[in-house]
Amino acid sequence: MLEKRATLDDPSRVIVTASVAGIGIGTLGENATFGYSASKAAVIHLTKNLAVELGPRHILCNAIAPGFFPTRMANGLLKLQGGAEEVARQSPNGRLGQAEDLAGTAVYLASRAAGHVNGAVIVVDGGAIVGRARL
Repeated sequence: MLEKRATLDDPSRVIVTASVAGIGIGTLGENATFGYSASKAAVIHLTKNLAVELGPRHILCNAIAPGFFPTRMANGLLKLQGGAEEVARQSPNGRLGQAEDLAGTAVYLASRAAGHVNGAVIVVDGGAIVGRARL
């Protein structure tokens, strides 16, 4: 289906949701997220492999790696790390992610502006992953 309508000038897109947990060191200790981190690292690697495999068929594959966003899944971990405000203070831009941050990244990757972006992992975390050694 993706291949049928894909062309050199208007490629199809695959946009994968990964996580910064697949890039850096995830939560360690009593609340460790080893399985989550490993699965997200695998998703990132799969995306890069698919980019090479599907690129010649005019299908671009990229991943978005969100940092902390207040979600049902993340709320427990946020609480364990001192709450959303504390985690936000640790980010270079001083806040957690918002839905619009991810939506804008997805719109970009799906647009003509990203027509030559393939195999990329876009980190959307306000600089947190580069601002400290641990997530």
